[in-house]
Amino acid sequence: MRSTIGRNFTLTIFGESHGPAVGFVLDGLPAGIELDLGRIRAELTKRRPAGKISTQRQEADEFRFLSGYTAGHTTGTPLTFVIENTSQRSRDYEKMKFLPRPSHADFSAFAKYGGYQDARGGGHFSGRVTAGLVAAGAIFEQILSGHGIVIGTHILRCQDACDRPFNQDDLASDIAVLDGPDFPVLDADAGRRIHAIIERAQREGDSVGAVLETAVYGLPAGIGEPMLHTVEGELSALLFGIPAVKGVQFGAGFGFADLLGSQANDAILGVADGRLRTRTNHNGGINGGITNGMPVVFSTVVKPTPSIYREQDTIDLATGKPAKLVIEGRHDPAIFHRARCVVDAATAIVLCDLMMGRYGYLWARKEPACATD
Repeated sequence: MRSTIGRNFTLTIFGESHGPAVGFVLDGLPAGIELDLGRIRAELTKRRPAGKISTQRQEADEFRFLSGYTAGHTTGTPLTFVIENTSQRSRDYEKMKFLPRPSHADFSAFAKYGGYQDARGGGHFSGRVTAGLVAAGAIFEQILSGHGIVIGTHILRCQDACDRPFNQDDLASDIAVLDGPDFPVLDADAGRRIHAIIERAQREGDSVGAVLETAVYGLPAGIGEPMLHTVEGELSALLFGIPAVKGVQFGAGFGFADLLGSQANDAILGVADGRLRTRTNHNGGINGGITNGMPVVFSTVVKPTPSIYREQDTIDLATGKPAKLVIEGRHDPAIFHRARCVVDAATAIVLCDLMMGRYGYLWARKEPACATD
């Protein structure tokens, strides 16, 4: 099992849902980066379950650094970060040890690791492990914001309930609105409709998915590589590592199939501060795999939570015979509202790696000054 990413730094995510802790090891950040621990707590709070529409597993998410951090700053050595698990109920999974949940990673994990994987609560495949990803992302979001680059994600659509898309003429305001609420929508009425859909699914023992829309404001032009290391490819690689993400599209994405070239092309209005200014942004701020200076905009689809309370058909891995599965335990009827900060985190991690590749190791500390300042 490999859980390490990064070219200009390396980030390793570790832990299991019902193990003693989750966290990360980050190697490659320069010394002297000031960390706002309050910002890390705020991002972890966005990921934490809240209210009746989320799992009732409540974790305090208290964290500590084991290395690489002292006196409020990074030291330049590997940054090791731990969040202890304190609310496991492993007995809920004893009956399911040999009964893989449909559309969950239970069977694929069994096939790969021969039954030696930690199956409690989904083990390393659980959404619980994203707590470490969110914490690491909060560090990188701080670095990006120091260069005027901000990220925001909202729920765009759940079934027939739709939020309004980002206003790309005033992205900074929209992203600022999303920084506080635990239910990330831009239109309150849309939020109430989506909330009601989740509540209905919960009453029926079922679950729902959604499309999330993400925007990045302030990126310079010229970030990324053509063909094999495109911005789209690098982002997608980590976005697909988020449990339940099953699709990613940039700009108009699959909507390009409905357009003519004259409709799809983003008419160029000018260049300002080295950034392209276009009438539309169908390409999501990326051409040839490289940023053009317009906002980077993409969407991810999060599938319905596989753990539902309805009876489902499965197979008993111990006997090889068909079986019925009725799950127990604490599960979410929807996870997309909690996943938005995970998407933000993954985006920040990838973009910082790309920026360090473009401007050098000390870009993360804003030293020396670079073209983005």
